[in-house]
Amino acid sequence: MIEILTVCTGNICRSPLAEQLLRTRLAPLEVRVHSAGTRGLNAAPMTPEAVELAVQLGVDPDDAAAHRSRFLTERDLVSPDLVFTMTRDHRRSVAELAPARMRTTFTIREFARLSAALPDAELTQAADAAGADAAARVRAVAMAVASHRGLALPPDDPGDDDVVDPYRRSWKTYLLSGSQLEPAVDEVVRVLRLAQPRS
Repeated sequence: MIEILTVCTGNICRSPLAEQLLRTRLAPLEVRVHSAGTRGLNAAPMTPEAVELAVQLGVDPDDAAAHRSRFLTERDLVSPDLVFTMTRDHRRSVAELAPARMRTTFTIREFARLSAALPDAELTQAADAAGADAAARVRAVAMAVASHRGLALPPDDPGDDDVVDPYRRSWKTYLLSGSQLEPAVDEVVRVLRLAQPRS
């Protein structure tokens, strides 16, 4: 089974939205997606705005309503095949907890930017070299994407690799955050489907 972790600050807006979108859009693949916050609140629900946005983007209302926040720990970083953070600061926090995970940790928009620039053949070749195990194939693709970090041109604005935090801000900011997150989620889904073993 493939395991994905999404990370933001409070685990009540961006990372649970990413978690739920990935879970919804990767069905029916065998994927476990969960989320945590670098300064996560204790068992708090998503904000009402985040729930509304999730449902608008196709998440089951019960899934959105069931979320409870949790704090990111070192243990959370042991098993995921991919870690997607919402900002570069969150990625730095992951690196501090688990330096060895940096090759499979990306801001979600960074992953989308890098993977979109790679030929599909390069991604499938990396997956095929890892064998038939779905999780191993995903890790191999992540490594292939990571290997292009120093080769691809960075965005003109480094903040373009981040998803804006809408917490305690306007509905317009929630929509902006969602508009940054959703295309990145769709690119992740495309790449993970590409990495699946071919029958």
